[in-house]
Amino acid sequence: MDFLAAYIMRGRLQAMSVASSLALLSLMFPPVSIVSSASIGLVTLRLGAPEGLYILGCSSLAAGLLGWLLVGDFQFALVYVLALWVPVWLISIVLRESRHLSLAVQIAVGLGVLALIACYWINPDIAELWKKLFAQIFVSTNFPPDAPLEDLKRFVNAFAYYMTGVVAMGSVFSLLAGLFLGRWLQSLLYNPGGFRAEYLSLRMPVSFALGTVLILALALAKIDTVSEAAWNIIILLSSLYGVVGTAVLHTLFAGTKLARFSVPMLYITMLLIPHSILLVAVVGLADAWLDLRKYQSTHTTPKA
Repeated sequence: MDFLAAYIMRGRLQAMSVASSLALLSLMFPPVSIVSSASIGLVTLRLGAPEGLYILGCSSLAAGLLGWLLVGDFQFALVYVLALWVPVWLISIVLRESRHLSLAVQIAVGLGVLALIACYWINPDIAELWKKLFAQIFVSTNFPPDAPLEDLKRFVNAFAYYMTGVVAMGSVFSLLAGLFLGRWLQSLLYNPGGFRAEYLSLRMPVSFALGTVLILALALAKIDTVSEAAWNIIILLSSLYGVVGTAVLHTLFAGTKLARFSVPMLYITMLLIPHSILLVAVVGLADAWLDLRKYQSTHTTPKA
């Protein structure tokens, strides 16, 4: 990855080519969008907001032109890359100026919460839109004759009430992944090991955690649309505390004699058992009050 970082920082043309080409490639392979966003983040973090904006603007025009040449649609490609890059550019500015990863993460999640609230402000019955969309998918999909359609439809209709939060969580997680990758690429070139220390010290302030508890209380209060929106916000916040909890557990496990095995097992467990991320998120939330890393063992393992 250091080769990619060095190539992006070699000049404007190189940065624009990586950002625009990978953005269009992500239409077929979505995870590639994270690397595309990271290229914008890397330039902004290292060279500042004006240079990042210049690369963003020129790359957007290049992506639009490529979209027009490949699929005959300039507008879609342009809107797509702007939605992909503008948030990471803004958050990269925050991180560059504040030098506090936790603040950048809070603002990224805050933008997601505001977008989610705006959705409910515009259309309080947004779950009905998801139900209609799922109904269209059911009509256009050829299910096998023995498929339990009624059970599936009931599950989908119940899931529709939380779909907005799931989409918001995915969007914010993608934004944070692009920011983290950009910061890591920057550390590879200019500050080896810097991102690791920055990430493992990630922690949310008590005020942010108190706000989370308040939102959870609203979700449990069963106040129709308010509680529905609150549950969706909790889904979004779970991605934040999952990231924080992972940093906490990584630090604690790295301080044990079995760090060589326990740290990889942490990530393997979260990959193989997705539900375990909920427990990790609880750890991230509790850390705001308990500062769990102060219980770290003295048997540290630098390579973990």
